[in-house]
Amino acid sequence: MEQKKAEVVAALIRKGDAFLICQRPANKQRGLLWEFVGGKVEQDETKEQALIRECREELGITVSVGPVFAQLEHRYPDLEVHLTLFCASIVEGTPQLLEHNDMRWIRAVEIPEYDFCPADVEILTMLMEETLR
Repeated sequence: MEQKKAEVVAALIRKGDAFLICQRPANKQRGLLWEFVGGKVEQDETKEQALIRECREELGITVSVGPVFAQLEHRYPDLEVHLTLFCASIVEGTPQLLEHNDMRWIRAVEIPEYDFCPADVEILTMLMEETLR
């Protein structure tokens, strides 16, 4: 059986030395794990358009999409994802819990205190290394 593939985008939104993470709803795949805000790219949109739409749908904010922070592939039992994490900043609105269970602003040193989606682990390692430089 061929595995489903998904083009996924996510936002690295920073505030000072902290960044925004969101907890997945309990009823979804990988429920209650933490992740960066984002989601699947639809057929007729660019990665940037998808990220702007997902941030609006999930957090009620408008973001400005900056450069790519990281790109990676991850294989889950049910899905293969190609993830692009963009640096992004909030240009309008305050993040609200429209879809997620919870959200937090955390610093890189706090990463080990949270259970993240496996696809994000490589990115989190990069964020921790970045603060050590």
